[in-house]
Amino acid sequence: MQTKGPAILAQSLVKRFGDFTAVSGIDFSVRHGEIFGFLGPNGSGKTTTIRMMLGLLQPTEGTVEVLGVPVARYPERVRPRVGYMSQRFSLYNDLRVIENLRFYGQVYGLTNDELAARIDDALHMSGLEGRETERTRDLAGGWRQRLALAAAILHRPELVFLDEPTAGVDPLSRRAFWDLLYELVAGGITVFVTTHYMDEAEHCHRLALLQRGHIIASGSPEEIKKEMMRGQVLEIAPDDPARAVGALRAAHEAGRLPLEEVALYGALVHVVAPEIEKHMPTIEAELKRAQVEPGKMAIIEPSLEDVFVACMR
Repeated sequence: MQTKGPAILAQSLVKRFGDFTAVSGIDFSVRHGEIFGFLGPNGSGKTTTIRMMLGLLQPTEGTVEVLGVPVARYPERVRPRVGYMSQRFSLYNDLRVIENLRFYGQVYGLTNDELAARIDDALHMSGLEGRETERTRDLAGGWRQRLALAAAILHRPELVFLDEPTAGVDPLSRRAFWDLLYELVAGGITVFVTTHYMDEAEHCHRLALLQRGHIIASGSPEEIKKEMMRGQVLEIAPDDPARAVGALRAAHEAGRLPLEEVALYGALVHVVAPEIEKHMPTIEAELKRAQVEPGKMAIIEPSLEDVFVACMR
């Protein structure tokens, strides 16, 4: 049963624990049939927000409605209609794959033929067919996450909450997991996912960037890049990236280069500044003065990571 209005509506949502404010007056809405991402570092308030949306924590201030239901007042009306995959793996490692699915299906109130059919669907969707008798503890990380997702959607919820579902999972398994999320959305399920992986955030239809309990940017990935990024991004491939970062930051502090940001990206360096092209000769000179070979330099489109670093600053 799909409700009118947004799938989730949070207004002035606050959660305090004593003197500590974990969530500080945030507002956001999630549309039906989209993947909405909460992007932020550990401790930014992502899990606390999910727990309020599930009715596991009472807001200190503000309200949140899930599927048209005021959660604080009627949590029991929300829970049968949503699925939840927690940050920590929550299935039973000693049980076999099929046993975990049967157990969770029974918890959701599924019985007999209906339960068997839902399990078959979940095994097919997750790619776990043929692994039914394997012990859960013997599954690789990516397969364990697929199993956890399969268990979370056995009762065919309208909305699924996923709290950092791919933490610690290898990149290929993460990509396969996100393919499953797109299948869920194609089937009419709304997905709310928290992550600190920038590449995953790029796959969300819309997202909110969190820092210390505040939403500092929201919109589609493209909208956030366009609206929040001040300046252009110059990507440099120096022979000594760490020394290059130090040299450019020192030049900025000395007033020789008007830069917005200098950050290390693996073996590359990203430099952000308005009209970056006119500063490229000075950047090259500063690097050579620090005995760093600049290597290839190119102006690129900003990534979400570039925007996130700029917003954090």
